[in-house]
Order: sequence, then structure tokens, then C-alpha cells
Amino acid sequence: MANLVSVERASLALGTTLVLDVVSLGVNGGTRIGIVGRNGGGKSTLLKVLAGAQGVDEGRVTRTGDLTVGMLSQVDTLDPAATIRQAVLGDRPEHVWAGDPRIRDVLDGLLGGVDAGDVGGLEATVGPLSGGERRRLALAALLVADPDLLLLDEPTNHLDVEGVAWLAQHLATRRTGPGTAVVAVTHDRWFLDAVATTTWEVAEGQVHSYEGGYAAYVLAKAERERVAAVTADRRANLLRKELAWLRRGAPARTSKPKFRIEAASALIADEPPPRDDVSLMRFATTRLGKDVIDLVDATVAVDERVLLDKVTWRLAPGERVGIVGVNGAGKSTLLRAVSGDVPLAGGTRKVGKTVSLAFLTQEVRELERFEDWRVIEAIEDVKAFTTLGDKEVSASQLATRLGFTGSRQRTRVSDLSGGERRRLQLLRLMMAEPNVLLLDEPTNDLDIETLTSLEDVLDGWAGTLLVVSHDRYLLERMCDRQVALLGDGKVRDLPGGVEEYLALRHAAEQAASGSPSGTNVPAPASASTSAEGPSAAEVREARKEMARVEKQLTRLAEREERIHADMAARATDHQAVLELNAKLREVVDERESLEMAWLAAAEVAG
Repeated sequence: MANLVSVERASLALGTTLVLDVVSLGVNGGTRIGIVGRNGGGKSTLLKVLAGAQGVDEGRVTRTGDLTVGMLSQVDTLDPAATIRQAVLGDRPEHVWAGDPRIRDVLDGLLGGVDAGDVGGLEATVGPLSGGERRRLALAALLVADPDLLLLDEPTNHLDVEGVAWLAQHLATRRTGPGTAVVAVTHDRWFLDAVATTTWEVAEGQVHSYEGGYAAYVLAKAERERVAAVTADRRANLLRKELAWLRRGAPARTSKPKFRIEAASALIADEPPPRDDVSLMRFATTRLGKDVIDLVDATVAVDERVLLDKVTWRLAPGERVGIVGVNGAGKSTLLRAVSGDVPLAGGTRKVGKTVSLAFLTQEVRELERFEDWRVIEAIEDVKAFTTLGDKEVSASQLATRLGFTGSRQRTRVSDLSGGERRRLQLLRLMMAEPNVLLLDEPTNDLDIETLTSLEDVLDGWAGTLLVVSHDRYLLERMCDRQVALLGDGKVRDLPGGVEEYLALRHAAEQAASGSPSGTNVPAPASASTSAEGPSAAEVREARKEMARVEKQLTRLAEREERIHADMAARATDHQAVLELNAKLREVVDERESLEMAWLAAAEVAG
């Protein structure tokens, strides 16, 4: 495949921080690359280097001569005086863009249809739009322009669950040509898994490359550390716990070829389950008693609009619930009704005598009075020690687990970034030892490493948890149950999780557009493709096919390992590395084809 952008031995320092330290990498045509790493680690800067908007101090960055590049940055550059039509469609005649199914798909997915109903219509001006609406507008304009190289900095920000699912599907199906590529900085792990063919981790001036999305990245990184003979205490690190979740958690993540399952199982053989639900439930019941918070025939109205209509919802001790729904359906309002911050227009709210509630809102203004305090002082202002599970931890230990290491604990609150302020909010809540925790969009401004640490902390926390989030991975990881607000004033249980929610929304849209109910609604993954099922002979043939494919996959894995060893040995020979990278890509493509064949056979074999 063609190399669209090549970075050779590039170094870049911003102030006293070395962002890139003799980095060599390339963006090949047909690839979709996800970039992960800590906040402030240089991810956005790397995008700017690829785009040509940021030069390097040393080394060379080259691009193919006719390459078109488009970048979604976190800075709003839209003209406030322009109309929606001008901002997104430019000077394209209506018959041109309206007749292009790709452009119509973008308008449907991001702006509510070809009339851009979600942002006020095509003739509305950009100026009055909110920050989130302008962000979606910028993304739509970029996708309509369809450059060869698409660079996206946090594209899922301000998108709901449906928007993220649409964007993932759009990129995975429409950005597959040999002359196109996508590079996206994101903290959305589900999005990474759905889109990325390669994951880059930016850390300490280096860029480490891993084949596949987030699940493959976690496995490969854990394996790399094992091969490097990490120490015994490192073996119990968060990567292995995350891998244990990926292997034992959501059913959708266990449909892996046999050789990968065995590799993951070997790595996590001595790792306990991510969360001991039985013990935590028993402890939560002890702390909370039988009564937590009940909403009985509760009605909530805002500006004469009924968001909750005679809803009865009884929270159980130790229950972990994720809340999804369309924007404006009342998710945050539901949390505020549970907390008592929003008065009920009807019905009653009952609170157990032992309830100690903490609420993480989307506001960070509560930290303003601590501007001149140091981080550790702001945490110890709540309490010096707290209990997680059956262990007592100090404020400093908990701060370390959530990314405030050593010297960073002595930093003044006024000097913290947005993500660090969010972490400090969480720490203050956890130190108060609540037994009911409400989290409203907790992933805002948090990087993947901090999210993993947060999930690890909450794994050992015994209490009732309610989470509103557009982060599908986090909902599946932290919650045992999902509910949805569909805009009809009711709270609907989702036994099938987020996938069921998306199917319900799709069916509702089909019904609203006049299509037959259920048309094009994807069947659940567990649905049988045949009423009678495969015959015994077909099952035998499928198992033979699985065994054949597994042997080929094992040989490919050995070949891939040899290529990686050659690349490491010849790291300074740029031409040789490029040739080896081409061979590696062939191996990866062949492996993906074989994995699809294995999964198809596995569907028949059962």
C-alpha cells in the first residue's frame, strides 16, 4: 500500500517538554489509526505534524505530492456569519450534493437529515449554535470534503451514543480505499475497537505501534511487558485487569479465534475477576440496608416539558446502572431527581436512612475556592484516609492511583488542566466514602489511562452507582445494567445493553419515516440465521474449517513474530523497515481474512 505520510527520525520540543524524540513512522493508504496516550503527552501535536501545521526541530516529514489533508482540531474555526449550508456544503449545487449518497449519509448522521433539522436548518447561521453543535458542524464539513488523509482530534466529543456508532460505521465502511487513511486521537475505547486497524500509543516522546483496536492494543501491550520480563508486582498491573475484563466481560469481546483466546488466558491465568460482585453486593447491603432511593410515580417537568412521566424506579443496594438516551431526553435531570436537586412535579422520592450520596456533575466550578490550595490539601480537606472494599487507603495513595503522582500532588489547583480538575473532583467524592454515587459524563477530559484507573478504583467500591455517559465501553465495563430514556417520559430497561438501545432507536426512526417496522434493523448477534439450524454434516465441516484456519493462524503468528524481530534488529535502516512493514501489512490482511473465515465457521459450529 502507498505510504501517504512518512516521518523519519523526527524530534520536536515544545518549551521544556520533548514531545517527539527521534520518532519514525508512516501512514499507509487503507489504514485507520487510533492514537492514545495521557493528556498532554503530545497526541494533538503529532496530528499537527502529520498535517504539516507543526514543523519538527529535527528529522523529516514527507507527503505524497497530490495528497489532500483535512483536520478536525479542538479549535473552532467556523465563520459565525456563515449559514449551515455554506459551512458544510460550500458552493456545491443542490442537485450535486443531494444526489450524492455519501453526503446525504453525513447530513443524516450528524445534522439530523438533509434539511439539517438538528441545527436549525440549512439557512440558519453558525453564530448562535452551541459549542457542541459547532463541533458537529465542523466534523460534517470535513467528512463532506472527503480528503485523502483525515485527521481527527477527539471526534466523538459532543456526540451521543448513536452519533458515535454512526461515525464508527461511516469511517469503517467508507474510508477503506488504498489512497485514503484516517488518524484519530480519541479516548473512546469502543470507538477505537470499532474503527482502528492500528493503534499508536504516544508516551514519553515515543510512538509505539500496535496492530488492531483497543482490545488488541491491551493484549499486545501486556504481552510486550511479559516478554520484557517485568517484575512480579508489575504483573498485577491495570493492563492485566483490563485484559481480564476484555476476556471475561462483554460477550461481544469473547468471539476471538482460539489461538488469541489461549494467549489471553495465559496472560490472565492468575488474575482475579475484575470485580467480586457477590462480596460487593453483600457489603453494600450492610452499608445501605434494604432501602436506597425510590422514585414512586415521579413526574419531572422543565419549562412545561415533561421529561419524566409517572416513573417508578427503586434503586437496590450495590446496583450499578448505566443511563443512555437521546440528547435532551432528561438523563442529567433524572440524576438530579434521584439526588433531590430537582423537585418533583408529582409523585414521591424516598431515601433510606443510611444513604450517603455523592454527585459528580459536569461543572468544575466547585473547585474555584481551592484555587490557591495544593492538590493533596484539597483532597485531605475531605478526609485523610478512606476505605475501598476491605482496605484502608490514604488520600495520597488514592491520588496516585488516579494519576496524581509524587510532585503532581503538590501542584496548585489553579495550575491543573481540565482533565486533572475532573480527577480531583472524583477524588474528593471518593474520599467522602459515599454509598450512592451519581456520575454525569465522568469521561469528559479524561484520557484512557485515567479512565482505566478510575474503573479499577470503582471495582473495589461497594455502593449503588448510576452513570450517565456516551462512552459505550465505560458503560459496559462499570455497569451491570443499562436503562434508556427515549424521550417518551419513561425509563426503559435494556436487557440487551447499548446494542438494544441502538436497535430501538433505529426502529423508531424507520417508523417515523414511514418504512415498514423493523426494516434494516440489525438482528441481535445471537439470532439464528436459519429456523432449522445447520445439519450435522454442516457442523462437522465447519469444525474442520475452524481447525484448518487455526493452523494457518498459528503459522501467521510465527511469521509475524519473525518480522517484528527483523524490524527491531534493523530499526536504523529506514528502507528495510518500510519493506518489512509492507510484509507485515500483508500478514495482517491475511490474518483478518482468516479470522473472518474462522468466525463464519464458528457461527455454524456453535
